[in-house]
Amino acid sequence: MSSPVLLFDLDGTLTDPKLGIVRCMRHALVRLARACPSDEVLGTFIGPPLRGTFSTLLESKDKEMIEKAMFLYRERFTDIGIYENQIYDGITEMLESLKHVASASFVATSKPAIYADRIVKHFGLNHYFAGVYGPELDGRFDNKTELVAHLLATEKIPPEAAVMVGDRAADILAAKAKGIRSIGVLWGYGTKAELNDVGADQLCRTPMELVTCLSDMAF
Repeated sequence: MSSPVLLFDLDGTLTDPKLGIVRCMRHALVRLARACPSDEVLGTFIGPPLRGTFSTLLESKDKEMIEKAMFLYRERFTDIGIYENQIYDGITEMLESLKHVASASFVATSKPAIYADRIVKHFGLNHYFAGVYGPELDGRFDNKTELVAHLLATEKIPPEAAVMVGDRAADILAAKAKGIRSIGVLWGYGTKAELNDVGADQLCRTPMELVTCLSDMAF
């Protein structure tokens, strides 16, 4: 029996970034003099790529306007919003336990890699991961399926050896598209219905339950 390679989403899976993301979305929309939904509504957009989120919030496909919103978001996020974030309870203990279960772990996030790497290091989680993968600032690998494909190819990981762990539909769909198994986590921003609807192989309610979920999978 071999050990799996784990691919972890970041936002809503390892850390709760709501405060920073919501404040930075609001900063961008206010600067653009556009209507801004409530914090609760803005929080529902956590997880998917930000360009798509701003397209929805701005009700526009105008690339110039969307890139302006991205610039304003990052204007605040780069030095302030990035740290308005907290690690979920139980994550460090979970990762410590998984060192004895997985052959390697990686971060595979829709957050730009340059920010994701800083966040992972800020919380002292970097020694649990063999690498941090995310989109480029110009949007390359914004698509989660393309990001996962890039990670698998770069690290030479057979799809059958990998498990994607995430809280949103995009995480599960990317896994299915590349022929890898998936675990949906219920402490983040995706609902049980969302994760079930896209066919997550397993659902876990708490970080430590993830260790049990993995032990139930044969590799």
